[in-house]
Amino acid sequence: MGGTSTDVSRYGSGRYEHVLETTTAGVTIQSPQLDINTVAAGGGSQLFYRNGLFVVGPESAGAHPGPACYRKRGPLTVTDANLFLGRLIPDFFPNIFGPNEDQGLDERVTRKLFEQLTHEINEELSRGGQNKRMAPDEVAFGFIKVANETMTRPIRSLTEAKGHDTSKHRLATFGGAGGQHAVAIAENLGIRQILIHRYSSVLSAYGMALADVVDENQEPESKTWGDCQEVRQELAKKMDQLKQRSTRRLHEQDFDGESVVFEEYLNMRYRGTESALMILKPSKEEADRLFEGDEWAFGKAFVRQHDQEFGFTLPDRDIIVDDVRVRGIGKSFKASEKTIDQQLQDSKPMDVVGREHRTSEVYFEGGRHETPIYKLDDLQVNDRVKGPAMLADDTQTIVITPGASALLTKTHVVINVGDSEANLPQISTDTVDPILLSVFSHRFMAIAEQMGRALQKTSVSTNVKERLDYSCALFDAQGGLVANAPHLPVHLGSMSTCVRMQAQIWQGKLQPGDVIVSNHPEFGGTHLPDITVLEPAFSQEKVIFFVASRAHHADIGGILPGSMPPHSKELYQEGATIRSEKLVSEGKFNEQRITELLYHEPARYPNCSGTRCLADNLNDLKAQIAANKKGIKLISTLIEEYGEHVVLFYMRQIQDNAELSVRNLLKEVSEKFAGRNLGAVDYMDDGTPIQLKISIDAEKGEAVFDFDGTGPEVYGNVNAPEAVTYSAIIYCLRCLISADIPLNQGCLKPINVIIPPGSFLSPSESAAVVGGNVLTSQRVTDVILKCFQACAASQGDTNNLTFGFGGNMQGEAEKKGFGYYETIAGGSGAGPDWEGTSGVHTHMTNTRITDAEVFERRYPVLLREFSIRANSGGDGQHRGGDGVVRDIEFRIPVQVSILSERRIYHPYGLYGGEDAQCGQNIWVRRVQNADGDWVERYISLGGKNSAQMEPGERIIIRTPGGGGWGRVGGQSQLSREQDACHSWRGGSIAAHAATQEASM
Repeated sequence: MGGTSTDVSRYGSGRYEHVLETTTAGVTIQSPQLDINTVAAGGGSQLFYRNGLFVVGPESAGAHPGPACYRKRGPLTVTDANLFLGRLIPDFFPNIFGPNEDQGLDERVTRKLFEQLTHEINEELSRGGQNKRMAPDEVAFGFIKVANETMTRPIRSLTEAKGHDTSKHRLATFGGAGGQHAVAIAENLGIRQILIHRYSSVLSAYGMALADVVDENQEPESKTWGDCQEVRQELAKKMDQLKQRSTRRLHEQDFDGESVVFEEYLNMRYRGTESALMILKPSKEEADRLFEGDEWAFGKAFVRQHDQEFGFTLPDRDIIVDDVRVRGIGKSFKASEKTIDQQLQDSKPMDVVGREHRTSEVYFEGGRHETPIYKLDDLQVNDRVKGPAMLADDTQTIVITPGASALLTKTHVVINVGDSEANLPQISTDTVDPILLSVFSHRFMAIAEQMGRALQKTSVSTNVKERLDYSCALFDAQGGLVANAPHLPVHLGSMSTCVRMQAQIWQGKLQPGDVIVSNHPEFGGTHLPDITVLEPAFSQEKVIFFVASRAHHADIGGILPGSMPPHSKELYQEGATIRSEKLVSEGKFNEQRITELLYHEPARYPNCSGTRCLADNLNDLKAQIAANKKGIKLISTLIEEYGEHVVLFYMRQIQDNAELSVRNLLKEVSEKFAGRNLGAVDYMDDGTPIQLKISIDAEKGEAVFDFDGTGPEVYGNVNAPEAVTYSAIIYCLRCLISADIPLNQGCLKPINVIIPPGSFLSPSESAAVVGGNVLTSQRVTDVILKCFQACAASQGDTNNLTFGFGGNMQGEAEKKGFGYYETIAGGSGAGPDWEGTSGVHTHMTNTRITDAEVFERRYPVLLREFSIRANSGGDGQHRGGDGVVRDIEFRIPVQVSILSERRIYHPYGLYGGEDAQCGQNIWVRRVQNADGDWVERYISLGGKNSAQMEPGERIIIRTPGGGGWGRVGGQSQLSREQDACHSWRGGSIAAHAATQEASM
């Protein structure tokens, strides 16, 4: 833990864990590297009280001005909280602070700022009708607890999310700030022992001097793994060549043969999946213990690791070797000291009495304690210090809480954590504790995040694993959204409708182990490829929560491969419809019934087929079940930790907190617009209007969203189920609130939505809707944001491309046909103080595009071009983002379909900003001219079309840009309405409009 962030990595089985791909600050890098998770929680993380929540970071005070106590007028930070609570000792800090860098830490200004913040918090609690009064100590400690909870999330991701039991680990702590938080974090995770190296605060410099030199060598491969000797010999030969290459390089750096060791890996995956695992060659001990002495049991090791990490295996699928990798390690340092286990085994602990440097009042849970402070240099090996205590030297401060004890060894301070549960105060549910409200917000969010990771890992389809077209969330017993991971906004609001309806249908009929599946628009679905799987969490035979996952399946039947037909007129043409079925009954997967629903029933309609990739459907449904099981397990753990009544109480309070935030927003908006109603209209490319009037009751903080004037149901597929409009509203409200609040059902409580029955936002049961989810949702979002004058239009589209073949599926066709689906990025709209972003998915989607290498490897295509479409964004004081160009050549005959918008109506600019360019869809067809020569002919496909394309033919998709903001050439004249937009300055809209960068 440093000044701006905390980095977490896991070391197990004698080696560091590596990954081949990481995403940092939105940039994805594919290269072997340590598996490190970073979270923006450090000593310099700023502290805020927003909308009833304690918030730590991600903003940082940085090195300058730094924390408030650094005497440069900086903000309150985690460092200030530790100082205020007595957990930092000014005597041990050098006099390097202040304008002239000659003063010590300033405790006075830290105290003053915490007293001011406490007064503000108590004032807000009073206005909210609470009698609770907080002391400055409680406020500062509250921020520490929230910071600790923030830091446990990446640790859970590296352990629990990968099938490891966190409580069976040690916590090794580094960095200047780590020692102040180590014990509390360990208690949160159930870890019982902490290792803090004597040089932990300067371990980066110390470690670099001792680090091994590693030479990485990797070459691609494409063999099918088998136990045949020939495959082993070929791979072993390549491995030997890589080892020789490493040896030569390390010899050049003066490493002899005795100081060089090798780690040998095969990068392996099941055929048809992208879940590759880098498998280390088993050691002799592992081979004897697990694989009958076979040191080349890579295949068995892969199956074992796949089962541990993902929870399942695919015994009927081949295992593919993608890469051969060798790590040559030059040992620069040979440890002459005993291991920590040996030191602990040989230790003879003796309690320290009377050797403290001095005592000081330090705040722990419940109050301040007179606490001894020890200089580390004054302590000896085998000394044991019982908490509460502080250990410090010139570079680090270690906090030992009551119930814990610290033992000094030659190399480490070893902290044994006591039974913290015995010291926890009883949690009252009579009043809301804003600190616990913030903690539970993190815990609920972490559950949804881990569900999402489990789904991505265990799925087999490109849609889920590569494009991230899925969402996971946690719901109350009535189906109200409690918390979600940052997945697809169009899913999250509508999933609540789905869960609520299923909860009513199955009330009193569900048993533990039951799982429900649904995708029908009348039952809270969006479009048919999005299949929702939900499972109840029980307590004493009563449902207390639901968990749900929604994933876009690449094909579920219908008239065209990909199940996104551009010309569908009736719902049955878009594939399988599932109203409400038990997918699992008391733990038994009902494969026969789901096969009937996905494969046989759709084929009964004229010109329709069942799913063209049933095996992938079944595997992805099982992945969704696994994700839900992860959520159920984590909820159970949370209830064991806090008690059911406390968890349910704060679940409701999280929703109430979101409601309060929306009410405050509506009051601010009404004031900015002088009480006037807000209104806007926009048109689909077929001319169908979306009209909205927003009336705000400023006194109550409530609003009516009235879509009267919206066009009637369309004889086409841009009809949007009502749940889609609710998703758009909840998303926009969340964006307009600049503070970080949970997105949940509470956001909609102050909103009354009026959608005219029979309009294309409330269509009939049989209406086609496949475009409503992906196109109309974006246009509804544009209209809502236009009402608030918040930003220019983004591309207003997702550019849905599908291709495949299969025709009318019969017999063995599910093995022969396939369907592929992707959405393509465009430009985001500019705002009052930000430029639009180029080449991103915007607003209601948050998917990413399939990587070019994966795309070409798994499908019969060549990606000719994928680039930014220059100057397609609208000009203005702030320019809109540019769209992209995607040029795909097909290598076999396929049916290609495009479903898109903004091919006629331009994405609008605001306040003098120019409109963006519309999109274009071009078919590059190969035809013979009069001379018999093959030539290319460019044919416009329009916004919605389908064509049978032959080998060598291409589709070029040019996506729309985002609108510009303000007049070119200077400051635009700001009207009263535009001034209102500055209430969202700083960019929640900017951040959400450009939600997921395309993989370029």
